[in-house]
This record gives sequence, structure tokens and C-alpha cells, in this order.
Amino acid sequence: MSHFNDIEMKKIYILFLSISVLPSCTSLLEEDVRSQITDNYLNTSEGLESAVNAAYSHIRHFYGSEQGGALTVFGTDEFTNGYGGSFMDFNFYNNGLNARTSLVDHLWSTMYVGINNCNAIISRADRVTDMDEAKKAIRVGEAKYLRAFYYFLLVQTFGPVHLTLEESQGVVVEASRTPVNEVYDAIIADLDYAVANLPPVADHYGRATRPAAEFLLAKVYLTRAGSEFAKTDDYQRAANLSINVIDDYNFALLDDFAKIFEEGSAEINPEVVWSVQYSDDLLTTGDGNRAHMYFLAEYDRLPGMKRDIENGRPWVRFKPTLYTIMDLFDRDADSRYEASFKFVFYCNNPGKFTIRGKTVTLELGDTAIWVADRIVTPEELEHCNYSVYDPTSYNERIYPTLTKFLDPTRVALQETRGSRDFLVFRLAEAYLNAAEALVMSGRAAEAVPYVNAIRTRAAKEGAEAAMQVTADMLDIDFLLEERSRELLGEYTRWFDLARTGKLVERVKKYNPDGAAGIKAHHRYRPIPQTQIDRTEGGATAFPQNSGYEN
Repeated sequence: MSHFNDIEMKKIYILFLSISVLPSCTSLLEEDVRSQITDNYLNTSEGLESAVNAAYSHIRHFYGSEQGGALTVFGTDEFTNGYGGSFMDFNFYNNGLNARTSLVDHLWSTMYVGINNCNAIISRADRVTDMDEAKKAIRVGEAKYLRAFYYFLLVQTFGPVHLTLEESQGVVVEASRTPVNEVYDAIIADLDYAVANLPPVADHYGRATRPAAEFLLAKVYLTRAGSEFAKTDDYQRAANLSINVIDDYNFALLDDFAKIFEEGSAEINPEVVWSVQYSDDLLTTGDGNRAHMYFLAEYDRLPGMKRDIENGRPWVRFKPTLYTIMDLFDRDADSRYEASFKFVFYCNNPGKFTIRGKTVTLELGDTAIWVADRIVTPEELEHCNYSVYDPTSYNERIYPTLTKFLDPTRVALQETRGSRDFLVFRLAEAYLNAAEALVMSGRAAEAVPYVNAIRTRAAKEGAEAAMQVTADMLDIDFLLEERSRELLGEYTRWFDLARTGKLVERVKKYNPDGAAGIKAHHRYRPIPQTQIDRTEGGATAFPQNSGYEN
């Protein structure tokens, strides 16, 4: 089973950049067309195939990027800010989180380019006469899956957004904020089509499939169910769709949690429902999957260590909160704690060093750094001939490193572009989605097997019984904690807290850096000022989200 052809992706993407126009955005008209592809190319089977391939590229701007991480990892109970980066305002919830920040503008613009690409595919499909109709329905299903995904990211982030289901080919200065319930209706209609027309297994690995569409549709229902736009059967639909993904296909939980994110080919495994594809061809992979840099402590400035490919290039963006390290896991029973974090770095730069006022010699392979997950006593410290940091001395540069995204396959020391796929949907989350839908609809007893399946897989040897839960233990707080233990750092947390109404409460309780600034209006992000300025009628026609008006 092969991956996408990245060259075809790039080929048609050039065209789309030149003809696609965001609502009210004139800047794309300045793109210089350097491809010989004509507009009519989209009306051929080859053009449609290339356009669908290219429509996937926009999701790379979110999953594996710093922007996507800042919008989902920062400002939660799981992670606070490290030393580096431009987006710490999204952790502090201060005045820097405003309508002019590049972060919201980037998400808005890239998603709308992707939406217009999908609109073009969907609207042009009927003009393509040299393609088998069944295959055409699959390709349109992929475009509708992606359009739904892009709109889902937008509506979760901003609330009411501009809804357009038609291709734009010129300057558009009229735009309005479509009510959230109408956006959800459009998303659900697209995904219903995708579920009906996509195959259970893709012809190329990484394309959208029926189970991926069911998974996404379950998340849409689960999100809407917790909102003011909820419908009475949303939780039931979310549960049914999640159970379909679990029962009706050839997915399976891996026996060992640690294997899910193991380097190499592990990202293609029976637990992966859908992933964003990256390539080791640096000419076609764009910015690559850069998540390997963001959770990594700055090990390379400490005695006995230097930067290398195996340990990674640290950009020290996302630091786990003390709650995550000290309170979230049952360390005696839950294997996910040790499998998710790196606490020790081994010497790769031998020599004599001064550590805590004494001279020590570090040989290759000796322990050089211990980032302890407990308080280290002065007596213990006397016997440690290496750098030691415990929870009392963690700082913005040194903290336990989340290991899920590390990528020692990079081709060079300074290379930022990782080639590992980003696992967006995996089967464990389907279990958790089913459990949440059942609990929230008053059927906690039915949810128990789904939670226990995840916890049994996570149990250390001999601790299986200690990891089991009963119906009386299951409420939204427990389920959010279980999602954190399982999905830590996987670009889901801000959405989970926002949709369940727990964002403010849990940030105030567990993230001291965000606690003082966060307010109720932070449930949504600010509409980019560029969108308001370019809309005819300005803020009257396209009003700002409450709390961000100034």
C-alpha cells in the first residue's frame, strides 16, 4: 500500500494558490503562476486526481506544525510554556492573544484555501467525463471529508465562521458569520456523503476512508452535543459511530502502548485510523512534521551533552505542567507514564565538568542529566555525579520530555523537517469517544468496557486489576483525565476542554501561567483582523468575537 505522490500534490497546489481566493482576501491574486497547468486541467480525470491529492496538503499546516500545537497544547491543564516561541500569549491568555496575532490569521487563511480547493473539486467533478463514476464518487468523498475537517477546525476555534460551499475564483469582499448550527449541518452533510461513498480501505495509504469519516463524524456529534446547538440524539450518534469504528473494521489496539509511537514504520499499524502523511523527500514534504522539536527539553546546553540527531533539536516550546507529571498518572500501575516521557539523557560529549560545585568526569554513555519526577533529597543528590532537576527546579528550559514525536531519522543535525506521519485518529480515542457519549447520555455501565479496554492495555504487568474502573467512577472529569493519559500532547486537548466547558476551570486549577489571564470568552479565539478589514462593511458585517473587540 503506497503513500501519496508528493510531486502531484505540489504540481496542482501551485495552481490552487493562484486561483483560490479566501473570503475577502486579495493577497492571493498576487501569486505568480509558474506552472503550465491551465484551469481546464481540473476538468480532466488527471486534473481531478491531482487536485484531490493537493487538497490534503493544507492539513499539514495544522498537524505537526508549531501553529497547530500552540492552538491545542498551550493554555491547557497538560502543558504550559517552555522558553522558546512566539505564541506564549496563547498560554498566558494575555493581551497578546488578539485579532492581529499571526497564529489565528494563519489558521484562518490556510483552512479557507483548503476549503476552496475542496469546493473546486466538488463543483468541477460533474465536468470530468473521462473517469469512472464510482471512482469519481470516492474522490468527491475525499474532498467532502477534507472540507468537513477544515470547517470543523474553524468552527471549534472561532464559533460562527463564513460558510461557502462554492468555488471562488475572484476577489470576494462580501462575507458574513454563518450561525454555528448551520456550519455543523454542512459538516455533517459532507461527512454523511463521505461515509456513504468512501471505501473501508484506501487505495493509497493516507487517503480518507469510511472509518476515518465515521470517526470524524462521531467527534462532530460529540462536540455539538455539549453545545447550545445540541440535538437530542447527538450523543447516541457519536456512540454508534465510534462503536462502528471499533467493531466493523480491521483495527486493533496494540498490546503495548509504547509501540504506537515507536520510531520507524510504527505509524503504520492496526491502531491508526487516519494520519497526516509526511515524507523523507525534503523537496516535497514542505515544512515536514516539526512536532519532534516542540516538547523537547534543552539538554544540549548541559554538562556532558551536545546536540545530536538521536536526542533531537530542542525548540523548548511545550513544558508539561506539574499536574501532568505529579498527579495525572498512577505511576505504580499505568505504563503510559514512563512510555510517554524521557527523564534521562546519556553523555554524548565526554569530559570533565563542574556540576554543583564539584568536578566530575563523564564518559560516553554515562548518565548526564536526570530530570527526576519526584523530590530528590540532599543525601541522594550527593551521590549524583550528573545534572539533576526535580519538580522544585524544573524551569522553562529543563523539564521531562514528551517522547511521542521524537524523530531520530532526520537527515542532519540542524534539520527541522521530520518525516514521521502525524497520527490524527487512532483506535484508542474511538474507545474514549464511545465511552464519553455513553456516560453523557446516562449509560455509564455501558461505557465501562470501553474505558477498561484502554486501561487494561495501559496496565503494567500484574497491575491489570488495579487499572479497572466501575460505572460509579465515570464522569466527565475522569474521562478528561483518561483522555489526557492516553492522548497527551496529540493536538486534542484545547478542543476537549473547550467543548466540555472545562477549559477555564482546569486551566485555573492546573496551569498557574494561564490561570490569572483566562476568562470565559477564551472559549473561542479572536477572528483575524485581516478578515474583518477586508470585508465590505467591516466589523458591522463581520463582527469580532466577544472579549476581543479592542
